[in-house]
Amino acid sequence: MNKNIFYILLFLATFISCTNNKNTETFFGGKIINPKSRHVVLYSMKNVIDTLKLDARNKFINKYKGLNEGLYYFVHGVENQYIYIEPQDSLMLRLNTWDFDESLVYTGKGAERNNILIDCFLENENDNRFFYALNELKPNAYKKKVDSILAIRLQTYNSYITEHPNETEGYKKILKTALTFPIYSHMESYPIEHVKYKRLKSFPKIDAAFYDYRKKIDLNSDSLMYYTPYAEYIRNYLYNITYSLGHKPMMKNYSSKFTMDLLSTINSKIDSEDSKNAFLKRTVLDHFYKKSSCNINENTFQSFFEYSSNKEDKELIKKLLSDNKTLKKGTKLKGFPILDFTNHEIDIEEIIKDKKTVLYFWNPEYVSRNYIASKFKYFKNNYKNIQFLIVKIDGNNKDQINRIDIKDQYFINAENPANSFLTSKMPRTILINKNGIIENGFASISSPKIYTQLRELNKN
Repeated sequence: MNKNIFYILLFLATFISCTNNKNTETFFGGKIINPKSRHVVLYSMKNVIDTLKLDARNKFINKYKGLNEGLYYFVHGVENQYIYIEPQDSLMLRLNTWDFDESLVYTGKGAERNNILIDCFLENENDNRFFYALNELKPNAYKKKVDSILAIRLQTYNSYITEHPNETEGYKKILKTALTFPIYSHMESYPIEHVKYKRLKSFPKIDAAFYDYRKKIDLNSDSLMYYTPYAEYIRNYLYNITYSLGHKPMMKNYSSKFTMDLLSTINSKIDSEDSKNAFLKRTVLDHFYKKSSCNINENTFQSFFEYSSNKEDKELIKKLLSDNKTLKKGTKLKGFPILDFTNHEIDIEEIIKDKKTVLYFWNPEYVSRNYIASKFKYFKNNYKNIQFLIVKIDGNNKDQINRIDIKDQYFINAENPANSFLTSKMPRTILINKNGIIENGFASISSPKIYTQLRELNKN
């Protein structure tokens, strides 16, 4: 965008509400320092509202008519942050991707309420270490400490509302959630975190009054379900309720019975169909990948199929289960090529010959490049007897991960025979010994078990 046009729009965005109170146009724009891509995407819940391109000066801006009041979020690169927008707002942001959240500042009409939400986010991030230390305390002492923090947060909320009497009910709800729900979330996770901290084998006895705040919480607010403080609280609440059914603490893996009870808890506690389906899907996928193995209990998935009403989610899980039945331990990996970034095709048998290998198939829809780069940098540094091959599903020779050696990156296209065991298009990790025999056909780099599995492969 032309520099002069940008500043004209910025001027209009800042002062338009003063010159025409009847105008319903809303402006959103800003500047990205050290951009990671050439665009910013604005979302409302899961729906894309706009894709804004950066100009030569890394600035962007657009105006909208009839934009509803509410919580939105924007995405740049692999980072995202929330923004509360009201009609006639003129919100301009500035951030440096090297310090994304800490550098984010808003100016213009509507800026104050959004800067406060960012302050809440940063305060909660900084408080995580403090709350971790509190997990050492017994329930009554823990609650006393947390209640004092909660009182300060509520005082902050009340002071802001007193000083800003014209704030909308929608924003008040978001602000109160930002201030209080991270604390409620810590309280829901306290029993399991206390057990971990103290290395206990059973949960502490907790009086019902510990959870009095639950009486004020709506578990079915669709407008908040995409807001992290709220969604994390709901997740921790659901797990805590499920543990209270009589399950023992579980540190590295959830039993099939726990997973089925958790799915039942979601089904009974969450009324909103969209939210229920989202939690059901997230649960079965999280627990599947946490196992880091082909050995799964399919009864767990039958509960998912019973409770979920989302056809696409059901089809995805069906394909994942089908994939899981392929490439069993003890069989030889063969029968497909992979392509390097010169478009050279190499048979899988050739590239893994006489080498202990981790073959990781990935899809950007489900995992970020930064996460992959971070994980495999650690793996390569710590398991030096293993070769790590990273293969993009439905990829091409222009789509590489910048922080990983190009010699370790490959791709397969839609016609590749490997797609027969990748029908879900979800990430899959295969561990192969030096004889080309599969040791684990569906490991997971996100599971705590992967480190033990890699140590075993590395030394054999």
